[in-house]
Amino acid sequence: MFQVRIHGRGGQGVVTCAEMMSIAAFLGGRHAQAFPSFGSERTGAPVVAFCRMDDREIRLREPIMQPDAIIIQDPTLLHQVDVFGGLKKDGFILINTTRSFKEMGLGEFVKGFNAEHLLTVPASELAMKHVGRAVPNVPLLGAFAALCNLISLDAVQRAIDDKFKGAIAQGNKAAAMAAYNTVMGHEKQDEETHHA
Repeated sequence: MFQVRIHGRGGQGVVTCAEMMSIAAFLGGRHAQAFPSFGSERTGAPVVAFCRMDDREIRLREPIMQPDAIIIQDPTLLHQVDVFGGLKKDGFILINTTRSFKEMGLGEFVKGFNAEHLLTVPASELAMKHVGRAVPNVPLLGAFAALCNLISLDAVQRAIDDKFKGAIAQGNKAAAMAAYNTVMGHEKQDEETHHA
């Protein structure tokens, strides 16, 4: 079972991100489950949502305490909430920011992690460019598809169509693809530098 915990603030589409991730996993042939940590989302208040995916039926219902991946939609939460609590040492960290882990003061913390599992993506900027609103959830979903290889970009696109309609769906699909391609482009550059 692969478990994802998503941290953000009310109004950033945290719960929608978890729901679309579970739809994408389901479309990819997996069992999936998504749920928020609580019901009400006050705008700006910290929100946590969870997504589980597995090849077998999922019977667990409790919050995810030891995630395989953490998605942080709002980097201001880094110093307010224990966003990394319980994260496995081989876990994935995806943060919506233009800054590096070192620039965010996380250089020491991430030393023990697999560098290929650590990623920052300017998701708010990509959302602003393609959707007209700085809601980072969908670009982060595209980046997550590239980072973890558990859900496909195609499944993410279909999940977006399931959740949104018209121009909003098209903008979100473009934002998810841009984030996915950004991640895939970084990996290609990294490979080229290793071989140089």
